[in-house]
Amino acid sequence: MSHHLSGPDLRSPMGDARLDLTDLFAFTVPGDRTVLIMNVNPLAPTGGQAFHPDAVYRVNVDTDGDNQADVAFSFVFSEPRDGQQTATVYRATGDRARAHDAAGQEIFTDAPVAFGPEPYVIEAGPYLFSAGLRSDPFFADLDGIVQDFRWTGVDWGADKNVFGIVLEMPDAQLSADPVVGVWARVSLRQNGVLQSVDRGAHPSLTAYFNADNDAKVAYNEGEPAEDWETYREPWTAVLRHTGGYEPLDAELALRTVLPDVLRFDRDRPAAYPNGRALTDDVTSARLAMISGGRITSDHIGPHTDLLPEFPYLGTPHPATAAG
Repeated sequence: MSHHLSGPDLRSPMGDARLDLTDLFAFTVPGDRTVLIMNVNPLAPTGGQAFHPDAVYRVNVDTDGDNQADVAFSFVFSEPRDGQQTATVYRATGDRARAHDAAGQEIFTDAPVAFGPEPYVIEAGPYLFSAGLRSDPFFADLDGIVQDFRWTGVDWGADKNVFGIVLEMPDAQLSADPVVGVWARVSLRQNGVLQSVDRGAHPSLTAYFNADNDAKVAYNEGEPAEDWETYREPWTAVLRHTGGYEPLDAELALRTVLPDVLRFDRDRPAAYPNGRALTDDVTSARLAMISGGRITSDHIGPHTDLLPEFPYLGTPHPATAAG
């Protein structure tokens, strides 16, 4: 899958779907505006009725190419009460952007979260924000993948929901330079300590490359700036095994996903791996990479329930279908 179930044993980190990063999207819309979407909680709402109140959900932005955050947007959520929850959004820069905790300027305070079919769209200054239950845009023939690529024609994500976090802003709020790098992280505070439990940018990496459970935990705790040194050798071995790559060819392929930062030149249309649009076929892209080009598609197309306007994610499916 994309980044769903990125914890040990193909389960959610710490066994908690609320902490499970599923996908990250970065694209532009008319008006010189950038959209960042972070989705969590596969099979929502059955995996969790609300966002985790002790978690920090974060989108990091690298503006100078050093694979460290220069701008960071942190999203924290209140304790849910009577089926309702609110979100506070922070924008941090510099050293404060590199810490995992929520810090910086509050750009939204106690914004309502939508758990019904209609989204709440909140505006503050140049920003638009929405959080809540939405249709999962991820599409793939997962049954076919686990059955040794015998395709079933069934889209696993066709009736699934996630919790979406959507932020839109003028391009200049990120950087005057059109090229940025983005990645997402989920951290959990326990006993006063904040620990990173999931992170990622490029889809379908840890599920394919980190077979060992300890490696998955370490990856989720890690920093992108350390990825190439840490994962070049073991992931080269994976590609040599799965795709028949020669070592130099494997390293060249890995350069497109390591460090695990999604580069986006906003002067060009978003099309993975240049950013990621909601309709990009990332499953086929990863299958082609893993197989050395022998498998080029799972024959599943993008979802048709996407919205043409903010918050872009489709109306959630009925709970009976999402389970």
